[in-house]
Amino acid sequence: MTNRWSPEPAPGGGLDPVLAETHVSLLIFAGDRAYKLKKDTRTSFLDFSSAEWRRQACEREVELNRRLAPDVYLGVAGILGPDGEPCDSLVVMRRMPPERRLARLARDGGCRTCLEAVAETIARFHRTAATGPEIDAEGSRDALLGRWEANIAQMEQFASQLADPSLPERIADLARDYLAGRKPLFDRRIAEGRIRDGHGDLLADDIFCLDDGPRILDCLEFDDRLRYVDVLDEACFLSMDLERIGGKDLGSRFLQAYRQASGEVHPDSLAHHYIAYRAHVRAKVASLRHEQGDPQALEEATNLLEIALRHLEVAKVVLVLVGGLPGTGKSTVARHIAEDHGWTVLRTDEVRKQIAGVPSPAPEAGGYRQGIYSDEMTAATYRTLLERARVLLQDGFSVILDASWSKARWRRMAWDFAQQCVSEFVVLRCEARFDVATDRIAKRARKGGDPSDATATTAQTMAEEFDPWPDAETIDTSGALQATLDSARLLLTTKLRTTGG
Repeated sequence: MTNRWSPEPAPGGGLDPVLAETHVSLLIFAGDRAYKLKKDTRTSFLDFSSAEWRRQACEREVELNRRLAPDVYLGVAGILGPDGEPCDSLVVMRRMPPERRLARLARDGGCRTCLEAVAETIARFHRTAATGPEIDAEGSRDALLGRWEANIAQMEQFASQLADPSLPERIADLARDYLAGRKPLFDRRIAEGRIRDGHGDLLADDIFCLDDGPRILDCLEFDDRLRYVDVLDEACFLSMDLERIGGKDLGSRFLQAYRQASGEVHPDSLAHHYIAYRAHVRAKVASLRHEQGDPQALEEATNLLEIALRHLEVAKVVLVLVGGLPGTGKSTVARHIAEDHGWTVLRTDEVRKQIAGVPSPAPEAGGYRQGIYSDEMTAATYRTLLERARVLLQDGFSVILDASWSKARWRRMAWDFAQQCVSEFVVLRCEARFDVATDRIAKRARKGGDPSDATATTAQTMAEEFDPWPDAETIDTSGALQATLDSARLLLTTKLRTTGG
């Protein structure tokens, strides 16, 4: 690479010369080369105010970007002044074909075939990216909360300009609630080695889908800590950007491809939270552009804030109690709600037999409040059920607890756990006519294979001892299954909406 640079197009070109500008760089596209010149500028997050610091920044940019595009970043060239002495530096790159830019392909609907290749490239990069204690520190719950708070503070000044001024505050509340109850999840991500020295700025505008594979450009080089992220956070950055450009399905398709390529295992709520975080960051950037005179940036900021809010609402962690007497259909309701949302069901009938060492489907002899149904075993069952639920809630999984919930003390303990884990709490009580419930119990016994040992006599006795449950949302399950499920879904949706979920 020559130390001199001339604005003459490189040989073998054919592409028109283009001059572009960002807030910190000038880019000259000539022939088959692209040249990036750092501006003589200083901001709150970088300092390019001396030629030496600009040279160092250029070298760092080439070093870091060669991790993902080694054949694109050709090197650093010096610029000679009138006296023949070096006066500045610039990054020299291969010029990428603009028609192969991922953002353009996404807008035109032609990127679906390249998403898997992009996902595989990013997953492969993450597997070998640097890690260590300093990098891990940036993946903690408190570090992420600090970044959220900084962005939230900056967004406050723009709230009055939005059509819905409450939008930033609603986003802030949801983000804080999620993080408040999920510290064990972030600790586990660190322990699993998920925090890496990544790209830091994965945008579809900077990815080119070539015939021999993707080239991912323009990583964040001016602050190492901003590249130290959870690999899922980084993948969600691009998922968010693809959703912004091409719709939710496109973002989801990429994230699913990344999950398969990386073997990533995580609660869906964490991915939604990271997508929201990245949308909020980009909304802040758009708001700053609007303040600087870009008339279209406010609409972009609003769109990004709406993406953030939508994902934070889906990310909310929920604890649902589905209770009632035997034969009232609570297990059926719990199972269908879980299938609707991808939530986890824990059932006392199964937990009780696990504790007792009894195969779950096997019938267990013994009457009500005897044997494995003694008061002591019932207490142990509920304690185990709730402790398992707490672990799942802290790990970002919403949970449905399928039990009779006949005693108020166990409901109070469940509510306490939901508060400790900063989770939404919904209680649904299933009821059915006695003849319908007894018929279901008889059919279940004849069919076999269910962990419940309840009989019609058990149901009658439990009904007489059932503690009042005034705060439960009641579902009559006596009729058709579809009507029951429609009622349960409406109650759940309404309850979550009124509690902010």
